[in-house]
Amino acid sequence: MKMACDLACENVDRGGGPFGAVIVKDGEVLAAAGNSETLDNDPTAHAEVNAIRQACRLSRNFKLDGCVVYSSCEPCPMCLSALYWAGVSRIYYGNTAADADRINFGDDFIYKEIEKPHLERAIPCIHMEDTTAIESFNKWAAKDDKIAY
Repeated sequence: MKMACDLACENVDRGGGPFGAVIVKDGEVLAAAGNSETLDNDPTAHAEVNAIRQACRLSRNFKLDGCVVYSSCEPCPMCLSALYWAGVSRIYYGNTAADADRINFGDDFIYKEIEKPHLERAIPCIHMEDTTAIESFNKWAAKDDKIAY
C-alpha cells in the first residue's frame, strides 16, 4: 500500500493526478502505475487501468487471476469494472470515494447515472434495433476455437 501511496504523491509532482496502483502476484510486484489522463490525453488512463495494462503485457495474459491490487484510493466505477474483468482476487485501497469527492474527484454522479433509465441519463443511451448488430454475436456464439472470457 505504501508503494501505491508513494506513487500517487510522485505522480502529483510529475503533473499527474493523486492516484497510484500496484498489482502483486505471489508476493511479486507485476505492475505499478500512477494515473496519466492529463499527461496522455486519455480519460481512461487511471492508475488501476494503467497498472492492469502493464501487468497484462508482462504476464502475456488478459486475465490477472490470483493478483492483488493496492490502490491509493477506492477504485472509481470504471476501474472497479476493469478490475473485475481482469479477474483480480482482492483490492486494498487507502483513500475512500468520499475522500476523493472532497477534492473534486467524485464518482457519485456516475453511480447515479448508471441507475437511471437509459434515456434519462445526462448522456442519453439509445438502443437502435438493427439486424446487423447481432451478426457478430451470432458469429462469436458459433465459433469453436474462441477463447472464453
